[in-house]
Amino acid sequence: MDIDKLIARINELSRKNKTDGLTEDEIAERDELRRTYINNFKRNFRQQLDNIKYVEDEDEGTIKH
Repeated sequence: MDIDKLIARINELSRKNKTDGLTEDEIAERDELRRTYINNFKRNFRQQLDNIKYVEDEDEGTIKH
């Protein structure tokens, strides 16, 4: 599922929960969508962290920021 559609559906269920409440099926769907979103976020964040390279100053042996 496209991330924008995923977020839109999560928000839709959240609004419905505040007004009318959710059925058991909708609660299960919301929980699954949230897990999918969080897993996607973690995976993307991990990729960003894995791509960070530290460069040491060869003369002083310190880390450049």
